[in-house]
Order: sequence, then structure tokens, then C-alpha cells
Amino acid sequence: MCTRLVWNGPAGAVLVGRNMDYHRDTGTNLWSLPRGIKRDDGVGGELAWSAKYGSVVAGAYDMMTVDGMNEAGLAGHILWLSESSYGTHDKNKPALSMAVWLQYFLDNFSTVGEAVTWIDESGVQVVPLGDPATGEVPAVHLALDDVSGDSAVIEYIDGKANVWHSRDYIVMTNSPTYDKQIEMLQQVQGFGGDKPLPGTTVASDRFARAAYYVGRLPEPKSQIEAIAGVLSVIRNTAQPFRIPDPDKPNASQTIWQTVSDLTNKRYIFESTTRPNIVWVDLKQLNFQEGSSAGKLDLMGDTALEGGLAGNVTASFQQTAPMTFLALPT
Repeated sequence: MCTRLVWNGPAGAVLVGRNMDYHRDTGTNLWSLPRGIKRDDGVGGELAWSAKYGSVVAGAYDMMTVDGMNEAGLAGHILWLSESSYGTHDKNKPALSMAVWLQYFLDNFSTVGEAVTWIDESGVQVVPLGDPATGEVPAVHLALDDVSGDSAVIEYIDGKANVWHSRDYIVMTNSPTYDKQIEMLQQVQGFGGDKPLPGTTVASDRFARAAYYVGRLPEPKSQIEAIAGVLSVIRNTAQPFRIPDPDKPNASQTIWQTVSDLTNKRYIFESTTRPNIVWVDLKQLNFQEGSSAGKLDLMGDTALEGGLAGNVTASFQQTAPMTFLALPT
């Protein structure tokens, strides 16, 4: 469930596309979050901070950051990984709830390198929380990318953070773990193997298609063409709507997709259930400390005519900052 890819374009622009694949709606709205907001780890408050950078994020149930980018050009993306195992929460070590995990990086770092260094030095843990809609405990991994084209994939296996950090790690999907995904890709034509490019929706096949097509995008003549190119690849890895299958009751479909233009600081959102694409220009937002947070109500945008479309930067409604899901105190 879910695909993420980075395109280091021939003209130097860096764009990132991702699909959100899930078996139910995630109640996603967009949030504009300024500098200076005070947050804590959601697992006891031992780790607390004030946001150094403003960000635009896509939330799940308005309680968890699952995708987004900050004003410095660092972006992050939460995807499913069934093999994830976070270990027992050691209260003597720094930890972050799953809900605020990505937001911590967007708040505090401008580059992937800074974030990876902090992970290595802090030994930070991730504490899973139940889905507020069902109680299901998600199993997820995290991708980070920045305006330089750097990239990292962070997976927790047996309680330890495995960090894959390189400009070469431009694609991420789901199971199996990242080391095995790379091995499987090497069996495909164009990546050292003799297997034809696969076409199913399983994670390893989507991984191969994303890697193949993002490496063959033509040089764009404009920012619009660059965004369209990334959308063309991410749509190729999308999962279609399907009727319920008794053998796969939680089979996913693509419910929305984003493109983060890290070079031009533009965040593009497309729902698969609404006809219009919307985007936010981060350079036009007021991220100054003390300014209000903003919410863009995508869940209320159901009209076929006159709904949200195009540049929606000015459409955020002032509100209190998003409240993150936390362990009971």
C-alpha cells in the first residue's frame, strides 16, 4: 500500500510523488503549520520542541502527519510496512509517537543529512498508536527527501532503526523490507536481470515500475511539465478501485496522491474521488512565529462545480494547530 518516488530532474529540479493507498478513507485535510508551535513526543512529553520551520502537511483524521514538506525543502512520507516492529518502549530513551514522527523532522530539520544524523545520535524510538477509527495499530516506515535530491528510508525492525541513506534510494513501496526490495529489483530487465517489467499492483512490482519510469522521464520545458511527468509515473503505480474480495477484505486502493516540488516549494494534492487538483505555494504562506495555523477542508469539498481547484494557498482557514494523537496520560 502506497508508492513514493523522487525525480532528480535533468534541469536540477527535485520533485517527489507519492500515492496513498488504503482500504478506507483517512479523513485527509491539508494543514499550514507556522514556526514556533510547541509540540511534544506524544508518549510522555520527555521530548519537547518548538517548530523551527513552517510546513504544509496532509493529515490522517486530523491527528497524524502522513505526508508533507517544510519551507526549507525537506519532505516526508509515511507508507505501510507490515514487517515493522518498534520494540518495547524504553522510557529512558527518546521516543516519538507514530502520529508526530514525521512532523518532528519537518519541524526541526532542513536536510535529510541532518535528520539521519539525529536518528543515529539519539537512538530515537517510535511508539505505535491505534488507528482512531478502528483501533488497528499501523505498521509503517518513513521516507525523507530534500531539495538537494538526497533521500533516506527509515524502517524499524526488531526495535532498531534501519536507515537507507543515499541519493540512489529514490523509490519506496511496501513489503518486503528495503534490502529485499533492492535485491528483487536487480532481477528485472534494465536493472541487471532478465525478468520483464512486472505489471501487477503488488509492492515489488510497483517498486520496479516506479524505478523504471522515473528514470526515463523526458526533460520538462516548464514546471507544469515536470509536475505532469511525476504524476504520470505515480499514476502508473496506483491501485484501482475494486469490489470487495472476501479473501482480501483490506485490499487497498489509491485514495489520493501528492507531488512535492521541493525546488519551487509547491505542494500538489489530487484526490481520486474528486475531479480537481489543488496546490499550495509555500512561499506565499505566512509561517512567521506567532501567526495562525491554517486548515484546508478537503473533506467538505464534494461539489462537482465550484469546488476547490488550482492554487488554494489563500483558502486555508485560520484555526488552532493540529492536535496529534498521543498515548493516554
